[in-house]
Amino acid sequence: MRVLLAGATGLVGSQVLMRLLADARCTAVVAPARRPLPLRHPRLFGPLLDFEALPLEAPWWQVDAAICALGSTLKQAGSRQAFARIDHGYPLAIARAVKAHGCAVFALNSAMGANPRSLFFYNRVKGGLEQDLRALEFASLALVRPGLIGGERNEPRPGEQAAARVLGALAPVLPRAWRINPAGRIAAALVEAALAPRPGVQVIGSAQLA
Repeated sequence: MRVLLAGATGLVGSQVLMRLLADARCTAVVAPARRPLPLRHPRLFGPLLDFEALPLEAPWWQVDAAICALGSTLKQAGSRQAFARIDHGYPLAIARAVKAHGCAVFALNSAMGANPRSLFFYNRVKGGLEQDLRALEFASLALVRPGLIGGERNEPRPGEQAAARVLGALAPVLPRAWRINPAGRIAAALVEAALAPRPGVQVIGSAQLA
């Protein structure tokens, strides 16, 4: 299968990329990014991409499956408007592009609590994206909803690090849904959803990723 991966340089996306390249079921990976990818591989193509002006006629949108691991935080984005553009606008534009080129399978790294009617802005954005992806009617749509993601990021997030220490200490007594979700397990769920797609919409919650 030929797979498009958005967000290949992030914590989860980088692990998705390595798993795809190591999996015999994946014949090629298209990983568009703003900057050149640090990795070189004969089955990897990393076109440079301006997310504000997608090259919708580019032939590399023609893939069998797509995985989106794009994501930011309000602090990183700088404003609610910018966050919504990065975490909703960009993924939806990518989904529409691959769908228009015949892709039938889409897997999203979303978030626990995603709900378009949530009281929390972050969860409303994530839920709104899920809602819009459902409306595209992919033959197979996987919504992976991790809680706190475990792993070393290139850009430290002090709040997440502090929460991870607390949740790590409490792990033996916490329900599975509230435990840390290792980035590798999230990546494995996304890859499996793309390479062994199931018909319809599947929601993979944090308890399944703990």
